[in-house]
Amino acid sequence: MVNVAIKRDLLIIKGLMERFPYGASIDEILGAEGLDLELRTLQRRLKKLKENGEIYTSGGSKATRYHLSYDNHLVREKERERLIKTKKEGISISPEGKDIITYLSKPVSERKKVGYNLGFLKSYRPNIDAYLTLEEINKLTILGQTNSQYQPAGTHAREILNRLLIDLSWNSSRLEGNTYSLLDTQRLLELGESAEGKSLEETQMVINHKDAIEFLVELGEEIDIKKYIILNLHALLADNLMRDPDSIGRLRSIPVGIYHSAYSPLAIPQLIAEQFDLILEKAKAIENPFEQAFFMMVHLPYLQPFDDVNKRTSRLAANIPLFKSNLSPVSFVEVSNELYTQGILGVYELNQIDLLKDIFMWAYEKSAIRYADIRQNVSEPDPFRTKYRDEIKKLITEIISSNLSPKEGSLLIKSRASNIPIEDRARFVEFVEGDLLSIHEGNFARFRISLSEFKIWKERWSR
Repeated sequence: MVNVAIKRDLLIIKGLMERFPYGASIDEILGAEGLDLELRTLQRRLKKLKENGEIYTSGGSKATRYHLSYDNHLVREKERERLIKTKKEGISISPEGKDIITYLSKPVSERKKVGYNLGFLKSYRPNIDAYLTLEEINKLTILGQTNSQYQPAGTHAREILNRLLIDLSWNSSRLEGNTYSLLDTQRLLELGESAEGKSLEETQMVINHKDAIEFLVELGEEIDIKKYIILNLHALLADNLMRDPDSIGRLRSIPVGIYHSAYSPLAIPQLIAEQFDLILEKAKAIENPFEQAFFMMVHLPYLQPFDDVNKRTSRLAANIPLFKSNLSPVSFVEVSNELYTQGILGVYELNQIDLLKDIFMWAYEKSAIRYADIRQNVSEPDPFRTKYRDEIKKLITEIISSNLSPKEGSLLIKSRASNIPIEDRARFVEFVEGDLLSIHEGNFARFRISLSEFKIWKERWSR
């Protein structure tokens, strides 16, 4: 019979192991905050948990890792469903985030002029300090789990690559003011067709995102936060977009300014190089992949290590630890350009990460739901889709039954969207375009079209 003290130890150990969704070494468990056991005692407790089937081990004798059993992961799956069911349509802004928005609403001339704060990065101690709370990390871990958890690095990203290329290329470009639509992006990336009326710069930006994402995915087991990877990531994103072609993939040696901001980035090349190396050193030392991802989103843009294309680089760099750990990526689905800019400016001018964190948490949830394909578990319909259900359905039915090409369909979508309230237009277009991309032989019937109509349209749409 197990006594009360042992039962308590077993419960504590299982609770601590929730912090290690990909397993933990005995040293990691022993050093976890909240556990006060001698090594031999811990070994006995772990043996007992394994005998009970509550944990299992992986790795050799010198590299043994302890994992929570499948039953415990079922508990997480239920919690994942609960989180999804209770998600809100819009981003929930924290009080601290609202304070940042209030401050940034003042004219630039009334905001305090600031330079790069060396202490902001220097004071951060990996695995001691954290931007994300334990509760936030647990939530992200629950949402981000995939079936590729124990596969080689990058497996999950490869499995969803086709959709990821379109989503991340489009959303990251959109956050830079790019006017390509989701359908335009699909045509460009899959068929090489540039959209009419778009600038060469916009087209190049989307193509560069595709090349950069493929570069990260093709790294396989090599993927990590490494200097050559970040430099090459920038080179791919900046290709044919920089005034000085020699500046791509190179650290900045000239001063730069930030439009509509009271922040002036570091201007001394030697210090830029030192801070860049320190960012990578600290980021690589961070054990949790979500904390790593957000750390890169904060500090790469703040330093402005390159002449331009810094935010784009940070958004893709944030996916490196997620790809490596086979977690769902973050593709910034539905993130407002204006709100994202305010989150970044909060870091620049105040060294406050709260608003950017609000955005990251919300964006990751939206992305994880998409790539984990768990919409079937959501019992509560999306209120926006419910609101425009008839309009979306009728428009898609018209596009298919009229056998419209992507170009014709895009024009009709924009025309119909003009009848939607202006604050909902962009999201309406995204919903329609997203549905068109996801229609297949197993789900077309909901649009009241025949199989022959679907096949004829699909053949033309895919040319």
